[in-house]
Amino acid sequence: MKVSKLAQNLIGSEIVKIGNEVNDLKAKGEKITNLTIGDLDSNIYPIPAELKAGIQKAYADNLTNYPPASGLLSLRESVSADLKQRYGLDYTPKDILVAGGSRPLIYATFKTIVDEGDKVIYPVPSWNNNHYSYLNSAKKVEIEVKPENNFLPTAEELKPHIKGAVLIALCSPLNPTGTMFTEKQLRDICELIVEENKCRSEDEKPLYLMYDQIYAMLTFGEKHFNPVSLVPAMKEYTVFIDGSSKCFAATGVRVGWAFGPSAIISKMAALLTHVGAWAPKPEQAAMAAFLKQTAAVNAFVADYKGKIKYSLETLHEGIQTLKSKGFAVESIKPMGALYLTIKLDYVGKTTPKRQKLNDTTDLVFYLIQEAGMALVPFSAFGNSRTMPWFRASAGGCSLQDIKDVLPRLEKALSVLK
Repeated sequence: MKVSKLAQNLIGSEIVKIGNEVNDLKAKGEKITNLTIGDLDSNIYPIPAELKAGIQKAYADNLTNYPPASGLLSLRESVSADLKQRYGLDYTPKDILVAGGSRPLIYATFKTIVDEGDKVIYPVPSWNNNHYSYLNSAKKVEIEVKPENNFLPTAEELKPHIKGAVLIALCSPLNPTGTMFTEKQLRDICELIVEENKCRSEDEKPLYLMYDQIYAMLTFGEKHFNPVSLVPAMKEYTVFIDGSSKCFAATGVRVGWAFGPSAIISKMAALLTHVGAWAPKPEQAAMAAFLKQTAAVNAFVADYKGKIKYSLETLHEGIQTLKSKGFAVESIKPMGALYLTIKLDYVGKTTPKRQKLNDTTDLVFYLIQEAGMALVPFSAFGNSRTMPWFRASAGGCSLQDIKDVLPRLEKALSVLK
């Protein structure tokens, strides 16, 4: 059957492929510590009680018709107030767009800014920028970044590529690494963008920055920096992606928001009107009320991220213990989000069954079978299949699951030759 060229050439998700293997083994009764999914087990990490009650009340009050295209005014007002209080960012409700999670907002950002053949720059590893670039027929420029820079780009790495570019896509804390920009890293990039835009004529499209800070509240002793607070001139060029899914363990509630220059936000709203990617009205109403309860918000986040941090640090300490025993492993101390970055330098090794692990996908499936441990290789985020770094997400499993998997990992790695 003939389909569009776009549909025909879509790349399937490597994470979904790994997840299918995990689910098949679980269905057979196997014990798998699933560190793949960038989601939360809602039995371990339920949403805030106040938010849940608010959602239930909104349904009871029959708030079940269409929401406004830009989102409920009450929610945009609450977001505006929270941004001011939490980050010192001054955005009015008309500068804020609500949608069904952050994905439609990222898609709309690309669609609003990027024409076919336009240059888009992003680091690898990073989440889904390759797919959004493909969906927009963009000319993608992938900057392979280094662990010594927290797997985030520097201005020096971006500078040779910015001529003619229309969008740089960044995220901090970063999915998949859980690492964050330093103040200097981000400030240098912002100053580079401002200087580039000063050089462009009125006929040229500006160079915009899409700044995904969906994990901004989930930081572990590190300070989250944003472009506009560091370099105020960036307000004209920055589209922020944010929302409730990660900071409130509310991935299924589907309430995200973007904010930025009103001219861009209004076009994004018009685009999403035709897509129908609205957040449900009851969830919007409940989120509007919950965000006003600053003490409850802060108390929930402090407790929830404390648990996530402890799980990630337990895994990090386990990897460091293996390293001290001589295993070819490494991990980066968790800074934020749900993720630990792990290096397992075993590509090219051979299993006891004489199967060679030719790439990181082979290693992932070996560990699923022999250690009951599921990770995502950085090849799922744009890197090569031989680069031996992996994402481990702590959101979908318990602390005890993490403790239990470490000796199984040690045993599985010890028999590789």
